[in-house]
Amino acid sequence: MDMSEIKRLESSLRGELRFDVPMARHVSWRAGGAAARAYSPADLDDLAAFLRATRIDEPLLFVGLGSNLLVRDGGFGGTVVFLHAVLWRLTFADGLVYAEAGVTSPKVARFAASHGLAGAEFLAGIPGTVGGALAMNAGCHGGETWGIVERVLMLDRRGRLHERTAADFEIGYRHVGLRGESDEMFAAAWFRLPAGEGEAAHERIRELLEKRIVSQPLQLPNAGSVFRNPPGDYAARLIEAAGLKGLQLGGARVSEQHANFIVNPQRQATAADIETLIEQVQAKVREQFAVELVREVRIVGEKA
Repeated sequence: MDMSEIKRLESSLRGELRFDVPMARHVSWRAGGAAARAYSPADLDDLAAFLRATRIDEPLLFVGLGSNLLVRDGGFGGTVVFLHAVLWRLTFADGLVYAEAGVTSPKVARFAASHGLAGAEFLAGIPGTVGGALAMNAGCHGGETWGIVERVLMLDRRGRLHERTAADFEIGYRHVGLRGESDEMFAAAWFRLPAGEGEAAHERIRELLEKRIVSQPLQLPNAGSVFRNPPGDYAARLIEAAGLKGLQLGGARVSEQHANFIVNPQRQATAADIETLIEQVQAKVREQFAVELVREVRIVGEKA
């Protein structure tokens, strides 16, 4: 992005464009490098205008809560687009819950329960936004995001909006991809949920949150589950069986509370510490059990 493009963007758009933004402040691991640029759109229309005004080859990274993301210490050379608290609309009409990509998943769970709907309670256990949940088919406690999706709103790199249904996607365990080539991102979703008992749904949400507090190291910087569960097994069980609980590298450590979490207890870990520890865990599990753990977290950017 050259200076003429930057000046044009700043003069024509309603959002905020910043430079050299430390991403450690915007990812839940509290580690990593800076983004060359970051844009916070004013709303969905402004985001579409930003995409129309940006060169098609500009590297973009869409970030919600940063709860499933690591930016390497050398930083990200493109533009980060922040969605949380920006794409915030959450409504209920015609029997459907509509949530934009920047709404947190737990907020959707509570909103649905408040409207007497059942089936969204599991979203309370997903520490991210709707956009991220859609992109990876996030799930827990027996529920998956795409199990309740009626349709989605997509935004392409030319700022055009498209409505799509599940039939347009390849949907699997912690993976979602459009059939065919596409540069579209998730902008919003409509969720269809059956009628239920609101207080029972709220109670279920409380139970799930209490379970998270007991079983996960939520008081320490982390990015949630680092690895997908392999077929018929659990990543945490394999990591613990390999004797890796408490394994430390620099400022990063495999959690003693939940083996599928890597924590940054003193907020002194580098992105390299975390990435190398991830690779060491994969190598040890591969060596001992001949199982290849697949990363659930996304790693982007350049090494220092």
